[in-house]
Order: sequence, then C-alpha cells, then structure tokens
Amino acid sequence: MPPIRPELLDELLKDYQKPDDLLGQDGLLQQLTKALVERALDGELTHHLGYERHDPAGDNSGNSLGRGRRTGRGSYRCSAIRVRSGVSSTRRTR
Repeated sequence: MPPIRPELLDELLKDYQKPDDLLGQDGLLQQLTKALVERALDGELTHHLGYERHDPAGDNSGNSLGRGRRTGRGSYRCSAIRVRSGVSSTRRTR
C-alpha cells in the first residue's frame, strides 16, 4: 500500500480546530472509517455479484437492501450493502 501523502493529510485537516473535529461522533475519523469501509465493501460486492452498483443487471434481483453497521467507533448507515438474491450474508452482532 502506498504511503499517505502529506498533502492529503493537510487537505483533510485544513478545518481542524479541536479534538472533536477529529475524534467526535461526526469527526474526520468517523467519516474516513465510513468511507473506507463502504468503498471496500462495494468493491467486494461488485466482484461477488458480478455487476457494478446501479448496473441494470441487478434490477429486480433483490440486491438493494440497505443496512446499518456498528463499529467500535460508533454506528453508521452503510450505503454499500447489496444482498445476493434477497438473502443477507452478514451476521447480526449483539
């Protein structure tokens, strides 16, 4: 994996003023975690299902159920979730 460029960090932190901006419920870390998880899941699902998001091949396949996700950093709505043949393969956590 390539190193994270300092310019990217500067851009992400340009509005940083207090620790909550980074670590708070809607802070940068929460936003980055959500974006990275969704990007990774979307790529895995595209490979697994055999079609891209919004591709007509997925129409009427039952693969469009949205799901919320909970992490150690809080919960968020994950827009990357697609379900194969209407059956979710994710496990419920307690």
